[in-house]
Amino acid sequence: MRYAYAVTGALLLGGATATVALQQPLGAQVAQNAPSQMASMAPRGAPMSFADLTAKLQPAVVNISTTQRVQLPQQQNPFAGTPFDEFFRRFGGGGQTNENGQPVTREATSLGSGFVISADGYIVTNNHVISGGPANGRAKVTVSAITVTLADRKEYTARVVGRDPVSDLAVLKIDATNLPFVQFGDSTRARVGDWVLAIGNPFALGGTVTAGIVSAIHRNIGQGGAYDRYIQTDAAINQGNSGGPMFDLNGNVIGINTAIYSPSGGNVGIGFAIPAEQARPVVQQLMKGQRVRRGYLGVVIQPMTDDIAASLKLPKDRGEIVARIEPGQPAARAGVQQGDVILRVNNQEITSENTLSFIVAGLPVGARVPIELFRQGQRQTVTAVLTERPPEEQLAVNDGGEDNDLPDDSSGQPAPQTLRSSLGLSLQTLTPQITQQLQLQPGTRGVVVTNVDPSSDAGSKGLQPRDVILSISQRPVTTVAEAVQAVDAAKKGGLKTVLLLVQRGSGPARYIGVDLASGK
Repeated sequence: MRYAYAVTGALLLGGATATVALQQPLGAQVAQNAPSQMASMAPRGAPMSFADLTAKLQPAVVNISTTQRVQLPQQQNPFAGTPFDEFFRRFGGGGQTNENGQPVTREATSLGSGFVISADGYIVTNNHVISGGPANGRAKVTVSAITVTLADRKEYTARVVGRDPVSDLAVLKIDATNLPFVQFGDSTRARVGDWVLAIGNPFALGGTVTAGIVSAIHRNIGQGGAYDRYIQTDAAINQGNSGGPMFDLNGNVIGINTAIYSPSGGNVGIGFAIPAEQARPVVQQLMKGQRVRRGYLGVVIQPMTDDIAASLKLPKDRGEIVARIEPGQPAARAGVQQGDVILRVNNQEITSENTLSFIVAGLPVGARVPIELFRQGQRQTVTAVLTERPPEEQLAVNDGGEDNDLPDDSSGQPAPQTLRSSLGLSLQTLTPQITQQLQLQPGTRGVVVTNVDPSSDAGSKGLQPRDVILSISQRPVTTVAEAVQAVDAAKKGGLKTVLLLVQRGSGPARYIGVDLASGK
């Protein structure tokens, strides 16, 4: 997928109500989309026009622009220490530093959308709309000013009240009173086929209204993590719509437009919005100046793909398999083990739409959570006490590792023909020399892949020479002979797919299901 903007997921905290308005004093201004205001203009079925609805809602939608300072990366000077050093620094550095050697900066702008949620100027948008960060992964970007433009063209300088990169939400504040504002509705009532309106600032054209339907709910768009769960719509959403509201026909905000699927960069009728049920509690915490706290279990999980499910004789699309346990975290203390399949958490079934990360992140820190899991053919339940989810940068996993050739090692034993025909792999026992060569953790035990049949299922699943197989069918393998025994046992057990735990370089181990028939 290509996205118009970077995007994360969002957090579900607590239940949802049909309509949630901010506390207002008696006699205060009424929300533009309050039920009393919308009763006479809420069309049913296929409306003849959205004009009345738009006229009521559009004044609460704003354009957001940021002024950014982009610090260009410094180029390495290949002439350092030579007579050409000064010449390169002044003229050959591509303008990255000035004549005094200071970094060169450029000014840039970005555009997005948002909506007013209180008469005194609180505004919701996407975090990525108002954030700095790397530009093209290299230059440093700093936001120096945020400008909010209302529908009547009035401009205000905004300050950031709070931001939450994990859910991609931010709350701004402008110094104004008696502003038209809107309120969140109940996105849990949205159904596929319902009409929706999107209002925003695509391509800096100003207030633009598009209409469509809810195309899907609880849509996973491959971002991973706890918040990959969106409302999908065919209402036209383009660059600049990010942070703008998605309205239902009652005029309530049921989503925040955040991302698009687009091979070309333009609208193709597939847009995504953060559901209001997930956004509302985050926004409420940010408005209070609070840091958003989320539950944390301390596991790295993988979805139950067809091949993994087949290797464990479990239904597909139910549960997630534990690829790694973080030492000292709630899962480890509760007795969860690598290779366990977690089926239910807090009495909620784990599915592709209701992932373990999503459920846990929505639970309070300190909650005692029952976890139903599948281990070695048996179901059992353990209880974990959740801690607070660490910052995302602390959770980043190094997937790298050097791509070195294997050294020749006479102590290794090539895999016999029976194993090559079953898995399409040639294996060698992992030795301390190979462990060091592959930059693995000392003490890693397994068998290393020396050759992959490209026509095998293992080849199609991406296995490569230098990969290390730590277990087969959840049985640790430290020699080629043990690998053969594990494959033979899987065959005798009637399995057509075996589950491999594969380590590549210094990255995290991952489970891969490989078809036994592929090499025959």
